[in-house]
Amino acid sequence: MDFNKLMKQAQQMQEQLAQAQEEVANEVVEASVGGGMVTVKATGSGQVVEVKIKREAIDPDDPEVLEDMVLAAVNEALRSAESLMQAKVGGMMGGLGGLGLPGM
Repeated sequence: MDFNKLMKQAQQMQEQLAQAQEEVANEVVEASVGGGMVTVKATGSGQVVEVKIKREAIDPDDPEVLEDMVLAAVNEALRSAESLMQAKVGGMMGGLGGLGLPGM
């Protein structure tokens, strides 16, 4: 086993992983609930960047419905962001096993 070759491969994988994580962090996913009444956008890194609420969703007599819709939309956007990260970066992480390195 060539240790230098192994280290070079590990460094290349680390660089590719960092690049993929940066790319995903800049992508935006969107989730909408209540027939589009509440829409949330989040980055691939899981940061919520936008929340839109249609006027019709605001019922002063029943704020709990709006609270539930916002919560559901945020959670769905974050799940989508996590799925995006797993899809783009998760495959690369599996490749580290081929180098004899433990998965991260």
